[in-house]
Amino acid sequence: MRIPARSAAAALACAALVAGCGSTAPAAPAPAAQAPPAGAPFLATSLATAADTWAVAVMGGSVATHDNFWQLFARPAGSRSWKLVTPPGTADNGGLVLASAGRSMIAGFRPSQYLTYTPLTATADGGRAWSSTGPLDGALADVPDALAAAPATGSLLALLTDGTATEAAPVGYARWSTLASSRALAATSPGRRCGLQNLTAAAFSPSGQPLLGGTCRHPGALGIFTQTGGTWQATGPSLPPALAGQAVRVLRLTGTADGTVALVAAGTSPADRLLAAWSPGGGSQWVLSPPFLLNGARLVSASFGPGGAVAVVLSGNRGETLTDSKAPWRALPPLPPGTATLAPGPGGALDALAVHRTVLTVWHLAPRSAAWAPTQTINVPVQFGSSA
Repeated sequence: MRIPARSAAAALACAALVAGCGSTAPAAPAPAAQAPPAGAPFLATSLATAADTWAVAVMGGSVATHDNFWQLFARPAGSRSWKLVTPPGTADNGGLVLASAGRSMIAGFRPSQYLTYTPLTATADGGRAWSSTGPLDGALADVPDALAAAPATGSLLALLTDGTATEAAPVGYARWSTLASSRALAATSPGRRCGLQNLTAAAFSPSGQPLLGGTCRHPGALGIFTQTGGTWQATGPSLPPALAGQAVRVLRLTGTADGTVALVAAGTSPADRLLAAWSPGGGSQWVLSPPFLLNGARLVSASFGPGGAVAVVLSGNRGETLTDSKAPWRALPPLPPGTATLAPGPGGALDALAVHRTVLTVWHLAPRSAAWAPTQTINVPVQFGSSA
């Protein structure tokens, strides 16, 4: 769909926002009614590319007073040090969503307060310089996989809060067109078999096929869909017989250098079980991890690393990891206080990014180690009150 003139005007207004991590709202009687709520903590995540590892975490203060500011950090390949690379100039109280496009990284700013569209910005040098693209005339969904980039072409796929999936070619991402909606996909044959309730993730396969994940109402159905020749087909793995009677929802769905990786929950809380699933190609063949019983724990963050590694932060200061599809879930030593997300590294190493208002502390867990060790502290210049 063509970006209307009001988005161009909004983009000019956005340029006047405080650079770095805050916004100064224009004079108006009240925030725009259509602005969605601030980003959910589940947006805290990390992802690995060939050049860098990226991590997103919320810092600052209260969401109620708009003193929560989402920050972006990067760690170059082969380095142990993280750096603050939050794109400047746009309000990020609503959350940051990332999409990797080759050596480039694209960040989407979820709308909040007076910001009613989704600004996009890209970097090709590890976050040293950012340039605006888009924008997207709509609000990104409040999920970590609401934005995806095709590995070969750089085309973008965006999942919006209204359940619509839109796509754009990489020529400035100026023209967006509707690919699907949760309602339309639910009406297809694979959508009816799933009993699709909503869409929760968007990704591209290594060959560039769009993938959508969602929540199924029918027990035992896993809602991962791909479009081939203009037709949507179910492409998710089959659940083991012990979970065939459980409701299933897709929590994460991401394309990586090694294929496609998903994280799904089966069952009804507090009896949920987590499973990771890997597909080396377009989703026709999958390998499932053993199920992990949450035992009433809440999933706080889920991240993917090199070689298909998975790391999750759970409530109660707990963490679990999978190094690859052949390994069992491994309980981590108690996480450092304030851990927002985990960043898997080579060889099974892990970094925990812990937040205390404006200070980020990086803790490292070496392979086969039983204790976290602090390695770095980053003081983030948060401008409290700049979003009031």
